Amino acid sequence: MSKITVIRGGTIIDGTLAPGFEADVAIQDGLITAIGHDLIGDIVIDATGCVVAPGFIDIHTHYDAQVFWDAALTPSCFHGVTTVVAGNCGFSIAPTRPGDHDLIADTLEQVEDMDPATLGAGIPWDFETFPEYLDSVERHGMLLNFAAYIGHTPLRIYVMGPDASARAATKTEIDTMATLVHDAVEAGAAGFATSFAGTHLGADGKPIASRWADIDEIKALCHASASTGKGVIGINGTMKELKFREIYDLQLEIGAPITFTALLTIADGTHLKMLEMHQEGRAKGADVWPQVSCRPLSFSFTMVEPFPLNTSPIFAALIPQSLDERRAAYSDPAWRRSVRDGWSNGQGLLPRWETYRMMESSAHPDLVGEQIPAIALRAGVDPFDLLLDLTLDEPDLRMRVQGTLANDDEAGVSQLLQAEGCTIGLSDAGAHVGQLCDAPQATDLLGKWVRETGVLTLEQAINKLTKVQADLFGFDDRGEIRVGAAADVVVFDPATVAPGPTRRVRDFPADAERLTADQPVGMKHLLVNGTPVICDGELVAEAMHSRPGVLVRSTARQR
Repeated sequence: MSKITVIRGGTIIDGTLAPGFEADVAIQDGLITAIGHDLIGDIVIDATGCVVAPGFIDIHTHYDAQVFWDAALTPSCFHGVTTVVAGNCGFSIAPTRPGDHDLIADTLEQVEDMDPATLGAGIPWDFETFPEYLDSVERHGMLLNFAAYIGHTPLRIYVMGPDASARAATKTEIDTMATLVHDAVEAGAAGFATSFAGTHLGADGKPIASRWADIDEIKALCHASASTGKGVIGINGTMKELKFREIYDLQLEIGAPITFTALLTIADGTHLKMLEMHQEGRAKGADVWPQVSCRPLSFSFTMVEPFPLNTSPIFAALIPQSLDERRAAYSDPAWRRSVRDGWSNGQGLLPRWETYRMMESSAHPDLVGEQIPAIALRAGVDPFDLLLDLTLDEPDLRMRVQGTLANDDEAGVSQLLQAEGCTIGLSDAGAHVGQLCDAPQATDLLGKWVRETGVLTLEQAINKLTKVQADLFGFDDRGEIRVGAAADVVVFDPATVAPGPTRRVRDFPADAERLTADQPVGMKHLLVNGTPVICDGELVAEAMHSRPGVLVRSTARQR
């Protein structure tokens, strides 16, 4: 007989919005077997004073590659996450032909701030098709449960080769891609994901492959995924032929649920208009779930790879150029004028200078921590000129600054978090690893937006982090504390839970650095399929060997 684990003395918040109640939870063979009082077990976990909840489900990650060298999917595991969905924004790493490995790595470097050397050393590349990729993930094993979309960008490259980022697809190419999408979802993909976001540029500074698709291609691939009766369509951004409002019409046409990235507060109030359109679309019966976040969208970036500034086509043109060519451009008054003229004409996102501050500088360490506008005011120049002038003082141009793009309006965030039919997303865990770390999304939600501000109740927040996500993706055996469900369970202290500090470390293959947040406050225990993987905030060594996570597949359902 296998041993029985009992989590004793906690307050169960089961994910269904039901009020919390005190009870024990018994677990055996990876399942919840009983909920009640005075349960007897071979192993007892004391949850006195803590909440016992379903493991959190993070539906917007980029762990497609990291899963191979970091089975724990850090730092998500430390923040109560038991299941992740990768492949978002259309950036899966399969299907991929052997000759395209470097191209995929270079694309991920530019779009998701992943080090090509890390990818080369960490990905086994023992797969080509998407089903083979899923098989490889299963063979290597993981501590957390894993699901992944098939991504549009590698799919286009696989079928169209160099033309993937040059033209629309032919009907034959679309049919081939549609077959591959259908087969991938049947094999276990979480669905199909694509991106039209203006921030998504390839290694050549041009739009990524998915942004070259026309509406006929998009519809064909969405239909191919939906035809399986399983999975979700993930869409990032909008295109000329598919505006935000039209995404709701597309969902009614294809039938599969759609999740949209992302509905964030924006200074010009666009998010309010989008929220109105969302409510109108939902009223028509459209099953569309915009992702919202409880964290500001802030990037800490170097001026060699200025991701937020690359929305300007003038900046983007520097992406494939050398450091000397970039230095020459930064020094050129005419180049600076062209950037300003572009911003004036709506080309790219105008930086919100009031949010910019110095993060790292070898030439000006005394300015670290200061706001860029304040330094510019003292120098008698505008913030853009100051930013470039200070950058040029660095031998390698690697001055680091932080700037916020969106989602720092707390009143607006509160409104979005409470909006019907929106879901928690955009943690981007596994991506932008040198620029941000939003994997602590769940602990931030529970600490700031539940305990500190009262915007959500514990029951509402946990429902959004668990059952809402499980129902959306068809993970029928997860997202609840109930008898018969998979024993994905998190135990935390609601009085202290918080994200903890963020720090910069070098622990990736090829000695690459990243930001991580592996020391949250109040997170006690985490069980995945009944196996403890975090105990008193520390990874359990035995779990690293047993790797209890499974590949999670969507179930067929009628919605």
